Order: sequence, then C-alpha cells, then structure tokens
Amino acid sequence: MAYLKPDRPEKIYVPALRKAKKKGEKLTCLTAYDYPTARIVDEAGADLILVGDSIGNVIQGYGNTIPVTLDEILLATKAVKRGSSRALIISDMPYGSYHISEDETVRNALNLMKNGEAEAVKLEGGKNRIKLVKRLVDEEIPVVAHIGLTPQSVHKLGGYRVQGKTTTTAQRLIEDAQSLEEAGAFAIVLELVPREVAEIITDKLKISTIGIGAGVGCDIQVVVLHDLIGMTFGRLPRFVRKYADIREVMSDAIGKWMEDVKSGDYPNEKESYGLPEKVDLESLK
Repeated sequence: MAYLKPDRPEKIYVPALRKAKKKGEKLTCLTAYDYPTARIVDEAGADLILVGDSIGNVIQGYGNTIPVTLDEILLATKAVKRGSSRALIISDMPYGSYHISEDETVRNALNLMKNGEAEAVKLEGGKNRIKLVKRLVDEEIPVVAHIGLTPQSVHKLGGYRVQGKTTTTAQRLIEDAQSLEEAGAFAIVLELVPREVAEIITDKLKISTIGIGAGVGCDIQVVVLHDLIGMTFGRLPRFVRKYADIREVMSDAIGKWMEDVKSGDYPNEKESYGLPEKVDLESLK
C-alpha cells in the first residue's frame, strides 16, 4: 500500500510542542542540510527539521562533528529554510560557536536566526550551559538543549557511549534536564540515554523531550535522515531502523546509465536535439 501523506496542517511554531505534549501526541524530527532534502522531509509531514552538525559525518565525511563551522551550518540552514514551509527549523550551534563568551554565543545565534532564518537553535550541555540558555532566551532566541551523549564532547567522553547507566549519572541527567527547563529551553534532546531514565525525565518535564536512542517514551523522535534511508557508510547505531536503501537505488541507476553510455544507447534520438529540416546539412559537411 502506498504511503499516504498527512493533511498539511498549519506551520509549526514553538508553542505547538507543548500543546502536543499535553495531548500525548507524538511528533517527528528529521535532519536536513539542503533544499531538496528539506523539501522532501517537509512535504512528507515531519514536524521539526534539525539542521544538525551531523552534516560533518554524513555530508562532509568527517569522523565526528567537531570540524563543522558556523558558516557551514548557516549556509545549510538557508537552503533548508527555502525548502520548507511547515516544519519548525532548528539549527545546531557547532563546536566553538558558544564556548568563548555569552556575547559571542548570542551573536552567533542571532546570525543563524537573522541570516539563516532558523526558528530555534540547539546547543549541547547540562548545568554548565544554564547561563547561556537563560541569556539566549532573554534575547528572545528559542533554545533546544541537548544532554546524554553530546557528540561535540566525544573526546572527553571517550567515544559514543550510552550515558546515565548508574544511579548517580542518571540522577545528574534528571537534574540537568530540570535545570535547563527552568532556564527557559523549550525542548531537550536526550541522546543515548536508557529508556527508563528518558521516561522519568519526560514525565518530570513540562517541555518536550526529543529522543535519539532514548526509547519510545520521549515526546518527539529524531533520527539522522541519511541513516533512515541507507545513505551512510559503516555500522549503524543500534537505535536506527533503516527504512530504505537509497545507496543501492543510486548505485543501480548509475550502473545502468554507464552501460547505456558504453553501448551507445544513451542518449538516443528522443534524448538529443536535431537540426531543423530547413537547414542544409550537406552544406555543413
């Protein structure tokens, strides 16, 4: 049975997330980094689009997100905004863009909002980011927080591992989440967190939780689109369910095209242009 696209509801704004949580309605979030992908994701009905620093992994080929720059996120956000009309657009603040001072953090976030047309920004960290979150919110910049596995801290954490697996570390995550809510964040990403801990956090907070590898109890689920459609290389995380293999489709199409070129079947007469009959072809030889 063909997938039926949902009716196109109104544009998603920040208050819609809290309304959905009160109703117990699950929302969806996917990554996008360019115009065509954003358009496909938006038209499919995704509620949120994250212009993630995962662009470093799946588009630029880096081993982690640390090399991604603010300018790269800015350019990607501009393209994504042009391709979307309904989803809430959230831009990642890349490594180094919010680490020096509050003033510089605000300038960088304003750049994403004003010039990139982002509708919210996301930054990683727990209680150590409380002042930053408060400052951004005071400047009328909507903020998504991010705790659990924070990929920009991969070197400090020693790899991509599940966080909050002990009573002490789980309690710290719960406290971080509550503090970030009090600081004004309107949602919190929970990445690689035990599902039981994620459920506790989701129940305790009035704001939405966005789960990635954090179980079904979160208010919103997010995945990297390229993982979802088979456009990544190497081993996929445990929480990824691959719904398509676009790599195989592309490879097959390219292979068939190459065969047709080599056999002389491409381009054929219908796929090329001829001279008008009034032109004397013989005179040109």
